[in-house]
Amino acid sequence: MGTGSKKKKGKSKQLDVPGPEDVQGIAVPEKMKNKDYEREIFKLQTELVKLQEWVKATGARVVILFEGRDAAGKGGTIKRIVERVSPRVFRVVALPAPTERQKSQIYLQRYIEHLPAGGEIVIFDRSWYNRAGVEHVMGFCSKDAYTKFLKNCPNFEMSIVYDGIILLKYWMEVSEKEQHKRFLARIKDTSKRWKLSPMDLESHRRWYDFSRARDAMLAATDIPQAPWYIVPSDDKTRARLNCIADILSRIPYEEIPYKPPKLPPRQKSHGYEEPKLQHQHVAQRY
Repeated sequence: MGTGSKKKKGKSKQLDVPGPEDVQGIAVPEKMKNKDYEREIFKLQTELVKLQEWVKATGARVVILFEGRDAAGKGGTIKRIVERVSPRVFRVVALPAPTERQKSQIYLQRYIEHLPAGGEIVIFDRSWYNRAGVEHVMGFCSKDAYTKFLKNCPNFEMSIVYDGIILLKYWMEVSEKEQHKRFLARIKDTSKRWKLSPMDLESHRRWYDFSRARDAMLAATDIPQAPWYIVPSDDKTRARLNCIADILSRIPYEEIPYKPPKLPPRQKSHGYEEPKLQHQHVAQRY
């Protein structure tokens, strides 16, 4: 069950996370070498494949949701989780802004339809917590709707858990200084400019409004049945490793025995020959 790996002693003492506001409360170790990161991420991704086979075999249902400020590292972590697994088992849900029809529905309705069936793991890249974050701060919902969400969300999540779904909630916590640095990098890097939206710029300006919203959200929805797990993410590589390792540690999966198949011999050609047709080919530039 789980990864079964032992924690390695780092060069700096790891402290308990005192709260989402105080990322600096954790001693910062040396930058991880890329070869070390690649070795560790491969080990974890191998475990994710084992988790996948267990989910398929047992019909388990898992929901993993990622929240956090813009540029906190949610997308990169999700990318590493799904890199070596099947999209038919690990399904990523990143919903766009609601349509006019969806705005007239029960708020949670469009999220409920994406919850997993047996043998599925659904990863929410932002989730129903949009109401407690960007919708509230930016005035996209009424104060009454916001208050009702914070009150009713724990009951909704308890109903998910009581129905047998494993629910894991992760908050990626980036510091003010690091978010600023990442936004500047997006402006300078032509391959990342698309990541910087008008909403990102507004989140940069309204840092403390989003801080207050985060604090209220965590206070209202951090319940024993579905607790929040804080992931300090100023160091992207360690954040990904720590988060994936935590996911694996919280799901009681077991390795399903694998019986390698025997490849059958190829059929005989029975006179088949490649047709002599002219086709366009891509230029061999590399």
